[in-house]
Amino acid sequence: MSDNHHKIYYVELPAISGAAMKAFYGEAFGWTFTDYGPHYVAFHGAGIEGGFDESRDYIAPNSPGAFVILYSDDLEATQRAIKSAGGDICVETYGFPGGSRFHFKDPSGNELGVWKMDEGAK
Repeated sequence: MSDNHHKIYYVELPAISGAAMKAFYGEAFGWTFTDYGPHYVAFHGAGIEGGFDESRDYIAPNSPGAFVILYSDDLEATQRAIKSAGGDICVETYGFPGGSRFHFKDPSGNELGVWKMDEGAK
């Protein structure tokens, strides 16, 4: 068996506009992209490969669904980058044992989280 057996290999997010998703994630996080036809964009540089799927008639992303959480060394800087790129902070930063996080919505309405480990926590 391969090293990838039973591992999360790829993440796919619904997209109302692939162009808007590329602009947002490129500006906020520095991700890069490969277009595969008119309705699909792969993203790179996120720690896991994935894509934005515009091929369905999304009115809004399905909810509830999988919740994707990104990691940040600096939550405040990441929040500023998200806001500057046009994202919406929908859950302000809150603490939990071992860290803190906030949630944001991208241009297609997908809600994602960003977290940071507390100093000294493992």
